[in-house]
Amino acid sequence: MAPAAQSDEVMAARAKLAQRFDAVRTGGKGTVRRRKLAKHQSSGADDKQLQAQLKRLGMNSIPGIEEVNMFTESGGVIHFVAPKVQASVASNTYVITGHGENKSLEELLPGIINQLGPDNLMNLKRIAEGYAAASKGAAAAGDEDI
Repeated sequence: MAPAAQSDEVMAARAKLAQRFDAVRTGGKGTVRRRKLAKHQSSGADDKQLQAQLKRLGMNSIPGIEEVNMFTESGGVIHFVAPKVQASVASNTYVITGHGENKSLEELLPGIINQLGPDNLMNLKRIAEGYAAASKGAAAAGDEDI
């Protein structure tokens, strides 16, 4: 009787294991179960594929660009220092790669005035009004102390 009871226990354990590991098969019944999840680290390959596609579009690298400023509608600036710039004039497409920082217009103001267009004149007026109000407030506070 001991061998029959043991085989029932073995069969129950096998059924329990089959139920537990049924979800980790990559194929159908009879395939090897997956031991660990495969990690896909192809960032280098992605960059190569991207550069190949850009070359196919006719992108040419533009050397000597020190900084790029992109003005947002909310009044902010996306500022790139020493980016890699590629352009295709025929398709009116530009690619800017590098580390971009979100900055406010006030942070870049002295050197960025010649880059401002008619879209940003309202932001420039708002900043000027803020400085004027701050200087008047400081002058009024100075008069009261005397």
